[in-house]
Amino acid sequence: MIRVQRAHSNEDLPFSQQLSKSAYQHAIDAPSEISAKATGKIFDFPVSASSSQAVYVAGTFDTKGKELFFLRQCLEKLGLRAVTVDLSTSGRPSPASVHPREVARYHPQGEKAVFSSDRGSAVTAMALAFEQFIQHRHDVGGLISAGGSGGTTLATAAMRVLPIGIPKVMVSTMASGDTKAYVGPSDICMMYSVTDVQGINRISEKVLSNAAHAMAGMVTHSHRGADAVKPAIGLTMFGVTTPCVQAVTKLLEADYDCLVFHATGTGGQSMEKLAGSHLLNGVIDVSTTEIADEIAGGVLSAGPTRMDIFAHLDIPYVGSCGALDMANFGAYDSVPEKFKGRVLYRHNPNVTLMRTTADECRQMGEFIGHKLNAIKGPVRFLVPEKGFSAIDQAGHPFHDPQADQAFISALQSTFKSSAKHKLMRLPLHINDEAFAQALVNAWHEIALPQENSKTA
Repeated sequence: MIRVQRAHSNEDLPFSQQLSKSAYQHAIDAPSEISAKATGKIFDFPVSASSSQAVYVAGTFDTKGKELFFLRQCLEKLGLRAVTVDLSTSGRPSPASVHPREVARYHPQGEKAVFSSDRGSAVTAMALAFEQFIQHRHDVGGLISAGGSGGTTLATAAMRVLPIGIPKVMVSTMASGDTKAYVGPSDICMMYSVTDVQGINRISEKVLSNAAHAMAGMVTHSHRGADAVKPAIGLTMFGVTTPCVQAVTKLLEADYDCLVFHATGTGGQSMEKLAGSHLLNGVIDVSTTEIADEIAGGVLSAGPTRMDIFAHLDIPYVGSCGALDMANFGAYDSVPEKFKGRVLYRHNPNVTLMRTTADECRQMGEFIGHKLNAIKGPVRFLVPEKGFSAIDQAGHPFHDPQADQAFISALQSTFKSSAKHKLMRLPLHINDEAFAQALVNAWHEIALPQENSKTA
C-alpha cells in the first residue's frame, strides 16, 4: 500500500488554479515532488501487484503535452509508475521519457519512414511504429492517452494489439461518434473529452482526472480470477444458426466456459482477438458467415484476415459453414442497386439478407479451404449437406442445393486432409440436434488429447 497525504492548501482547487506557470513546469519535470505534504489527512491506495508494471501515457507531446503530463501526475500521485511516450511527428524537442525517434525506430522501414513532410502518412507510419514498440515492452500494466482524431488514431492502434485484459483508456474528441475504427475487437475504454483536448480547464481537468482514476482502478484492482476455472471455448452464432449453437453450448457447458460471439464482423474479430490473447482453449466456429459478407460484398465482413490467427496458435479448431448462404445489408432500401435483382429476404425491418450465388459459394469454399490448411492446431470442419441456415432448407427462401454444392466441391478440392486435419460431410441440416452432437464429438476428439497432454 502507498500512504498518500492530502494537503489542506490549494490542492482542492482546480489544477489550472493550483500552479503558476513556473510551478507547472516543475510539475512536468518532477511530478512526484508535488505530492501532498504532511499536514493533511492520510488515506491508503493500493498500488499495482508488481512495481515492474507501468502505465504508459502516450500521445503527441508537442501539442498535448500539458494534458498528457496532467495524466501522468494523477497516476503518480495515486502510487503508479508512469512512462511517457511521445508520438509526435513534428520533429520538435520532446520532454517525454521515450522520444519519438525511439518509437519510430520500430517501424519496419526505420525512422525515416515516419518523419515525412506529409502529415497523414507520418501519422500512419508512427501508428505502425508504436504498435511494434508497445509489443516489445514487457512492463505494460496499462495504456492511456488523450487527443483528437490524429492522436486517437496513433494511440488506439497500439491499444488494439495489446492482449484483452490490459487496461486501455482513450480520452478523445472522437469518442461520441462511430468508434469502431478505433476500438475494433479490443476492450478499449473510450471517454469523450467534452471540450477539445486543449489545455487544462474546469472541464478537461475533471475528465482527465476521471480517466486517470479509472486507469488506476483497473490496474490496482485487476481481476485475477479463480485458480481453477473451466477451459474457455469461443463459439460463433448467427440468428439463423442459433438452435445449433445453443445445443452445442448445452452439451458442453458443464465442462467448459462457452463464450458465444455474434458473427457480425466485429464478433468474429473479437473471438479471434481473445484467441490471440491466449484466453481461449479452442473454438467451435459454427457460423463463418462473415466470410460470405467479405466475398459477396455484405456489410458484416470481418475482413480478409478472418481465421488467420489460428495459423499461429496450437489450439483445437472445429468449424462449419453456418449462414454461408447469405450476405447481410441494412434496411431493404440500403441494398446497393446492383444487388436488387438478386434473391433478397427481409429478415426484419433493419436487416436484409441476400442469397449467395454458386460462384460466390465456390470462392468461399476455396477461401476457407486455404485458411484451414494453414491452421497450426488440430482441425475438424463439418459440412451439413442439407442446409447451412434456418432458411436454407427445402421449402425456405434460400434453399439452393446447387449453390451449396458449389461450396462443398470447392472446399473438398482445396482442403488437404491428414490425420490432424479432417473434413467431414454429414447428411444433416445445420440446426439438427444430431449435427450439434457431431460438432461436440469432433471437439472431444481433438480437444481431449491436448488437454490430457497438458495435465500429464
